[in-house]
Amino acid sequence: MSPESILAEFGQQQVLGFFLVLARVSPLFLLAPLFSSKLLSPRARGIVAVGLAIGIAPIAMNAGAGAPLPTEPMPIAGLVIKEMLVGLGFAFALGALFAAIQVAGSLVDVMIGFSFGALVDPVTGTSGGVLNQLYALVGVMIFVVIGGDAWVIQGLARSYEAVPLADAPAIGSLVEGAQVAFSGIFAAAIEICAPVLIAATLTDVAFGLVSRVMPQLNVFAVGFPAKVLVGLLLVGASLPFVAGWLGDELQHSVSSALHTLKVAG
Repeated sequence: MSPESILAEFGQQQVLGFFLVLARVSPLFLLAPLFSSKLLSPRARGIVAVGLAIGIAPIAMNAGAGAPLPTEPMPIAGLVIKEMLVGLGFAFALGALFAAIQVAGSLVDVMIGFSFGALVDPVTGTSGGVLNQLYALVGVMIFVVIGGDAWVIQGLARSYEAVPLADAPAIGSLVEGAQVAFSGIFAAAIEICAPVLIAATLTDVAFGLVSRVMPQLNVFAVGFPAKVLVGLLLVGASLPFVAGWLGDELQHSVSSALHTLKVAG
């Protein structure tokens, strides 16, 4: 082969590898925490996605052990779909973690009574109560402080060791990982907001007993402010522990996402 043909083949492989990496990176900006935030404009998210793809592309090409990528249209389309599927599986496990934080905020809003004044969450763009927004913003803040974005990027780069560009993932393992992540959302939400839920329930029980002893007392006028006060005190006391919980669960989510990525045998 002439030097010109070798250079053309090298450039073609690199360009194809870049677009395949971009296909795996893109789902992060749909599901992963911080990367999918509505506070970032679509143009900014696109620029960041291209930058990540440029940085990860050499790692992905080296992880393939020099296996050449196909140049025909149909195999390329199949590889793009495969890369998007792998990226979705990785991002879904991380998105489920922050979905648990939002569910915890929604449960606290319902128990305290703040769900009556639902507003638009600036992080996700969906409607939610005051404490739902608070939990979401605190979760993003903790995610940034503990370097969660770096963990996610490192985990995505390591995903090419599990599933190289030219190999297909095990669909059964991906589905099982997504099922485990989805089924754990509510349990994780209960872990986060359990102190507040217990305190709000005990407050309701206490005022229910008081209303039986003193029927003339307006329980709704007294109980609602008391429950709000108790709930906010418990929220302030429990949020610092969410930081440690989030750090541990983020590491577990990244490792679990990588564990589900296997080459089809």
